[in-house]
Amino acid sequence: MVYLNSNMSKFGMKWCFGLILLSAIFIFVEIIKHPNCFKNYIVQRNSTNVVFHNCSGYCPAIINGDEEACQLGNHCQKQDEPETFHIQDPVNCIRFKEEYHFITGSLSEEEASYPLAYIITIHKEFEMFVKLLRAIYNPDNVYCIHVDQKSPEDYKRKVKKLTDCFENIFVASKMEHVVYAGFSRLQADINCMKDLVTSKVKWKHVINLCGQDFPIKTNREIILHIKSKWQGKNITPGIQQPPNMKYRTEYSYKEHINNAEAYVYRLNKKKAKLPLDISIYFGTAYYALTRNFVQFILEDARAKALLEWSRDTYSPDEHFWVTMNRLKDAPGATPDCTWEGNVRAIKWAPNAGPSPVNCNGHYVHDICVYGLKDLKWIVEQQDMFANKFEMSSPLTVKCIEKWHRNRTLSQASGTIQPHWYFED
Repeated sequence: MVYLNSNMSKFGMKWCFGLILLSAIFIFVEIIKHPNCFKNYIVQRNSTNVVFHNCSGYCPAIINGDEEACQLGNHCQKQDEPETFHIQDPVNCIRFKEEYHFITGSLSEEEASYPLAYIITIHKEFEMFVKLLRAIYNPDNVYCIHVDQKSPEDYKRKVKKLTDCFENIFVASKMEHVVYAGFSRLQADINCMKDLVTSKVKWKHVINLCGQDFPIKTNREIILHIKSKWQGKNITPGIQQPPNMKYRTEYSYKEHINNAEAYVYRLNKKKAKLPLDISIYFGTAYYALTRNFVQFILEDARAKALLEWSRDTYSPDEHFWVTMNRLKDAPGATPDCTWEGNVRAIKWAPNAGPSPVNCNGHYVHDICVYGLKDLKWIVEQQDMFANKFEMSSPLTVKCIEKWHRNRTLSQASGTIQPHWYFED
């Protein structure tokens, strides 16, 4: 019996050794085949756990669509600590800008001569907001931040402390309790516009964003896109309201808000006819508008009438901007445009709209929240921004922001400061 156990023990040791040797050979072959996936990371093994370091080392291969890199990246980000942004009290603004890699100098004369304004509506994920803001930040631009009134007080305080560090970033003077598909979402933009028209920054176009957007063009590329085809024009993609969308403006809707939930519901009441001789259009809620058009929106009697009539419609921001921009006498109007503009790259759910490719993340409100495998498709698009990104996939956000920052700095003609580069 002792002899038999001894033989079995020797056989087991040989079997284990052979398995380890085969595993080592497999890993070596994979490193040779996919060096980009392995060159920037370290793996530590302790008892039963595998710990990955520097998940961003996979990013170049992930952006190129490498299947193995995406798989390894997904495993890595499950153990990676997402980046957090600490706002001390009092805030050391110089240190904050350097530590979190804000670009604090002009990158080109072209950008300095064409300042942009931004409206950013946010309500959650402070880290995602900071990543978006530092990606689009340019000292020549101006930024209005609308924080949802129902956001936690600590969230509001952190946003206010951050904005106080910048002369060209401010919190909207009036904030709304924003409800998805409600009038409050449209009103939030109007509030920021009223603030922006009084800004000392002589901005040329205003662009609106939400906290889950991210740029896929650099600031310079966005300016070139606007100037190439849309010089002096507004970008409001959309078409005349189709029959299947008429329910949005034929019935009255109301916002419901309490501590637990907020939503829009339909009343058993048909709306009064629009008191204007204009056609209603349907389009995207996102735009790039000229300063003269914004002034027109705030002052023109027709704009005020349409805004008031839209208070009890469903998702009025998806008809208000495009309808006003189709008026032939509006400043910068584009009455003959349809879906042109390349404002947003979005992967819609199959039941919600045209989407030629699958979502590799998950859907929220029929819009794809991107995963790692979506990045190759995103960087190939011609749009200014992509939606949606969330910190539920931190490596997806990290990869797109590293790709965008490298692209931004590669186009700079001015002096680049060392802290503008992201650390590996």
